[in-house]
Amino acid sequence: MREILIEPARRSGCEDLEQLEKVIEASSLRQRSPLDEILDANLVDEEKYLRELAGELSMEWLESIPVVENPVPLRDMCGPRLALRHRLLPVAIIETGDKKRLKLATFDPFHLVARQAAAQALDVPIEWCMASRRRIHEALRRLYGVGADTFEQILEGRDLDYERLETHDEANVIDQDDDEEASVVKFVNQIIRESLEQRATDIHVEPLSTNLRIRYRIDGKLVEVTVPENIKALQSSVIARLKIMARLDIAERRVPQDGRINLQFEGQTIDVRVATVPTVEGESVSLRLLNQEKFSLDKLGMEPFVRKRIESLLHLSNGIILITGPTGSGKSTSLYSFLTEVNHPDRRIVTVEDPVENKLPGVMQIAVKSEIGLTFATALRSILRADPNIVMIGEIRDLETAEIAIRASLTGHLVFSTLHTNDALGGLSRLIDMGVEPFLVAAAVRAFLAQRLVRKLCPHCKQPRELT
Repeated sequence: MREILIEPARRSGCEDLEQLEKVIEASSLRQRSPLDEILDANLVDEEKYLRELAGELSMEWLESIPVVENPVPLRDMCGPRLALRHRLLPVAIIETGDKKRLKLATFDPFHLVARQAAAQALDVPIEWCMASRRRIHEALRRLYGVGADTFEQILEGRDLDYERLETHDEANVIDQDDDEEASVVKFVNQIIRESLEQRATDIHVEPLSTNLRIRYRIDGKLVEVTVPENIKALQSSVIARLKIMARLDIAERRVPQDGRINLQFEGQTIDVRVATVPTVEGESVSLRLLNQEKFSLDKLGMEPFVRKRIESLLHLSNGIILITGPTGSGKSTSLYSFLTEVNHPDRRIVTVEDPVENKLPGVMQIAVKSEIGLTFATALRSILRADPNIVMIGEIRDLETAEIAIRASLTGHLVFSTLHTNDALGGLSRLIDMGVEPFLVAAAVRAFLAQRLVRKLCPHCKQPRELT
């Protein structure tokens, strides 16, 4: 087997065959498939290597996974537990006369446990082929839906015990769950983990009359997630689990509630803002995923001349800099990047936010709490007496906040904030519409910066196209 694994690596351009041999030897000690170890070690180009390996083994290689118009027969023949646990993709049912066989794709033809499990579980002959891990993963998600294997086990065991859900708060670490007992906890973890793997910024769990719809917002667009059939049966349990994670009242379903969840995923801390809204079909839950990342001007993707201008603005000692744009255009990220740039020991920085989305070391951050009277305006009045050099206001929403912010900028403070307008010029008219005197705007505002998020091409799917 060693030579079978090394030769395709040589042909696909592996530059460190010696290290590859060590990885293969170590795989036997870890009791893992050698192919899994090779791919995880990032020593080979996965696509090229697996294609060469398929040729070495005389197996069919799938450059793309065909889309099946009616996936029900495939799902019925190969259940989600077998397919998702062993990462085996049913591609097609091939009929010859009155006989059938199943075309099954794998990326690891050496995984004997998976092959034996398929042979035992399926009642038809198997025709094996190969495809990349990424294509198999995406196709499995489309075919079965997120968490389908767990969902199937839950329905079999009817694991809907609310008391058990309440006591299982340790599930906020969502990295691993392959060996966990099937439960609603695990199912919800799979939904959240899947969204993070797809770089989603929001998750929406929406009850409909006949279904429970789950959607992710990816690159600014809502994408509906394939979910298992009959997921409606778990609607109340899934929503209850999310409310428990956010420490909300699961018995209260009549009024909106807001909460937060702290998650650990692949060594990163993810802060999740949770909002519930009562609808006629049940509670809808929205989750905003906030990655506690390091902020920097380098990550904003600005043109050099724009960056140069912004850097000069950040070195001012007073004035107000306003970022404009619609909801979800990255204004908060820009504000945090500005604060990171000016965060030095000789400067005192205070922020007023609703809510605090990310924690910045060395910055005094205040969360607005309107229910106890701590608004943007009241917080600003207090912090201006606390000797700040730089003040950040999450958003200017009313005349009172705008006037205090402008007064602060005219009395020796550098102020950053945002406005909900479509362009930079709209920021000017918005302040005047609020009631701010034009001469104060002219004296205080140093710049309006309008911004948008630009969707990037997928590095795996992008193709050259001739412009016309």
